[in-house]
Amino acid sequence: MCTLYYMNININCYYNWCITITHCFLTELDVALEMGGANGKQWVMLVAGSKSWKNYRHQADVCHAYQIVHQNGIPDEQIVVMMYDDIAYNAENPYPGKIINKPNGPNVYPNVPKDYTGKEVTPENFLAALKGDSSAVKKSNPKVITSGGNDTLFIYLSDHGGSNTFCFPKGTLHAHDLIETIKEMARNYKFSKMVIYMESCESGSMFTTLPDNVHVYAVTSARAHENGYACYFDSVRKTYLSDEFSAVWMHYTEANDLDKKTFRDQFSYLQEKMQKSRSCRFGDKTVCEDPISVFVKYTPQSVQDKTRAEELALTHLTSNDEVPFKILEHRIRTETDAGKRQHLIRKQETLHQTKAKIEGTVKAIKQHFPGFALEGDLDDDYSQMDLHAFKTVAEHFRTTCFDWHKEEVNNPEKYI
Repeated sequence: MCTLYYMNININCYYNWCITITHCFLTELDVALEMGGANGKQWVMLVAGSKSWKNYRHQADVCHAYQIVHQNGIPDEQIVVMMYDDIAYNAENPYPGKIINKPNGPNVYPNVPKDYTGKEVTPENFLAALKGDSSAVKKSNPKVITSGGNDTLFIYLSDHGGSNTFCFPKGTLHAHDLIETIKEMARNYKFSKMVIYMESCESGSMFTTLPDNVHVYAVTSARAHENGYACYFDSVRKTYLSDEFSAVWMHYTEANDLDKKTFRDQFSYLQEKMQKSRSCRFGDKTVCEDPISVFVKYTPQSVQDKTRAEELALTHLTSNDEVPFKILEHRIRTETDAGKRQHLIRKQETLHQTKAKIEGTVKAIKQHFPGFALEGDLDDDYSQMDLHAFKTVAEHFRTTCFDWHKEEVNNPEKYI
């Protein structure tokens, strides 16, 4: 009887011990997930998808973003940078080796890692590096994100875009491929939480099918049918220095105590300060309750003080569609050499002709589909769209009508 009694006590004690241990484990797991992993790393991927002097602002955006995360203490081995790198020493740069991202701003080019440059800046390499698949990267000894289940991941991309597309110099990142890669990474426990910021026209169309249950939160510079806006035209450099969305989120990041500010706070600031396009958010909204420091660490106090003293004043806001025309207009107006001015005028005329040709082609296609909705009639909800089918149609248009990687006009892909 005594033996049975003590056996019963031992069984009850063992049962209670198991319950206690399980509760402690689940509590610790919940805390780890809440804070992005108790022992996790903070990974960052920065991508400028354009090239050439007229697109100066995209690489300037990425260089500035690098300086932010670097000064906050994220080591270079946890930062991957993709940019064409044809701006700092471009023949049109009056200040060789210098890139600025705001009027009279500091040089943001020094020490930026050259992880992927030139022809290495492709959507295929981006997706492979993002998910840590070095064998799929077309580059020797590639640097990739080797994140794990306790790690956070912050991704920032800046370039042109269109419906369900984000441009690269010689390729297109389609929404279908990006979303499928995110899902694959979630299944393979490649992160605890992920935040994506995207600067491009119609970027709101890229994340409408992003699941809300994989701990991924995305913020875009514009709605699905909305253009993005460049800002800060520099009359000496004769190009735009930044973009509206990027200028706002970076100013906020450098001006605040990121331990006390959340992504929700930053989104509210974007809604307040952006004057032209409207920022959107997608995915798991619970992530936006996290302090920003969980992903990009803490902005030094000296940087906060300096940034707060500088008023955020967005100037020269210009639709991305109009940027090449505005740049040419300025150059024609200020050019003193008659021969060079005539060359610029001819180039301007060619741009207008190309734009008109693209619009005419799309209009002709629409005439074959009388019931097809005009752009203004389309539903903003893309969540039911077959992204794979859209990718097929977009690539067919690019290969048979206009290759937007070769056309001079910005965003010809937006017309599809």
